[in-house]
Amino acid sequence: MTDGIQMRTGTRLGGRLATVVLMSLLPQSGWAQPRNETLVANIPPGYKVDAEKRDGNIVTREMVPEGESVKDWTEMFSTHVFSGMKDMSPDKFKEALRDRWFEACKDSHAATVADGKENGYPFAVWVLRCPRNASTGKPEITWFKAIAGEDNFYLVQKMFTAEPSEKQVERWMIILRRVAVCDTRLADRPCPKIEK
Repeated sequence: MTDGIQMRTGTRLGGRLATVVLMSLLPQSGWAQPRNETLVANIPPGYKVDAEKRDGNIVTREMVPEGESVKDWTEMFSTHVFSGMKDMSPDKFKEALRDRWFEACKDSHAATVADGKENGYPFAVWVLRCPRNASTGKPEITWFKAIAGEDNFYLVQKMFTAEPSEKQVERWMIILRRVAVCDTRLADRPCPKIEK
């Protein structure tokens, strides 16, 4: 576990479109049990970690299907930790991101998928669609899940460069539901045990 993210085997914001808006994670040196407040997210089956970095207080990890790279991808899954960002709500973040997305892509569409509390933390899930990204000429469809922790703010994204099938959407909604924040210091926000 490093920098508030626990990844188990098993963005850019808006991918190419919103590199304008965001940035990735330092290499993980082995699997440790979660400690303190932690984002728990699986590396999706068939995906690999292709980029990790830190930019100021933002730590990001970008994952793509085997055979693709962050420079040339059709799908991407990313996690972002905004260290120390305690005053941001998922709804406020969603609105700000939507406004920037709409500025960057004409005829975009947005839809809220879910919001509320999970494991005691406020969250929101939404989707943004760009019919044609000006830099790639391709569509861009991104699902976001934002979670406001007590210590940090967390964001995960699932991006496509083509309209996903119904089966893909169902699969990724299950994966996004499993993304969570936990805290080993709080009995009512337990972290899962990580099997080695």
